[in-house]
Amino acid sequence: MKRDFLHISDFTSQEILDLISFTAELKIKLKNKEIFSPFEGHSLAMIFAKQSARTRVSFETGFNMLGGHAVYLSPDDISIGKREEVKDIARVLSGYNDMIMARLFDHQHIIELAEFSNVPVINGLTDYNHPCQIMADIFTIFENRDNLDDLKIVYVGDGNNIVHSWIHLATRIPLHFTCICPEGFEPDKEAIDFISDSDKSTFELSHDPINDVVGADIIYTDVWASMGQKDELNDRKKIFAPFQVNSNMLKSTGKKTLFMHCLPAERGREVTDNVIESTNSIVFNQAENRMHMQNAIMVMLAGKM
Repeated sequence: MKRDFLHISDFTSQEILDLISFTAELKIKLKNKEIFSPFEGHSLAMIFAKQSARTRVSFETGFNMLGGHAVYLSPDDISIGKREEVKDIARVLSGYNDMIMARLFDHQHIIELAEFSNVPVINGLTDYNHPCQIMADIFTIFENRDNLDDLKIVYVGDGNNIVHSWIHLATRIPLHFTCICPEGFEPDKEAIDFISDSDKSTFELSHDPINDVVGADIIYTDVWASMGQKDELNDRKKIFAPFQVNSNMLKSTGKKTLFMHCLPAERGREVTDNVIESTNSIVFNQAENRMHMQNAIMVMLAGKM
């Protein structure tokens, strides 16, 4: 039966733990140049409504390393939902390809793509969420800590798609998740209600970037204005200035806190250069692990794990 990956909560708690273990194995195989070709003779269609360096390179390189062929479709190739109906694109591409990955603006488009496709669909990002990123992040945390016990994640910044995916993960993996954001920039109420209805984790919404980072194992941030919000940047710079991740914030946690960022980073804005280049930073390990976790997800969805 076809499975898609649109939200982290599409996977069970056990499946997420299994994927973490499998990602570790797969990463070693690829680092050692072992031949593992589950996608020999297979093709992956990659739809991009939003530009991206990491998403394209990680999926295209990863699928090729696993023996398959990836086809890049730029924003100009498919104006999804504009030049052609999403359901038509879904049926056409799933007739040509064995899997579809899409990086889109409108979250409803990824839902519709999966509904009308007869091959697995993977969410490479929408304005609502970024599930592949957070799956890579939790693997990176496990890799650096050797466990996920008593984990306190503090996200500082805009309550955006990254936060929504962390919330979905928190309904599957026990952790304490704090979102510290300016007033008016909270995550969607639907996402907050989703974690409130789960007894798996604890969630805190805060507007205090000074006191509520205490005890953080991880401090995570993202750009203050995402793609499609750049016209708001000047206003956001003033509002978000107190939420910059800097060395003083890291020191105030009282722990050897790791720093994470999904990239691209606007250094000197949401994070200082000395933090992203510090020994606390696992940002580039995190970026590499996008490919390894996505590989594991694709192998799982294809039933080849």
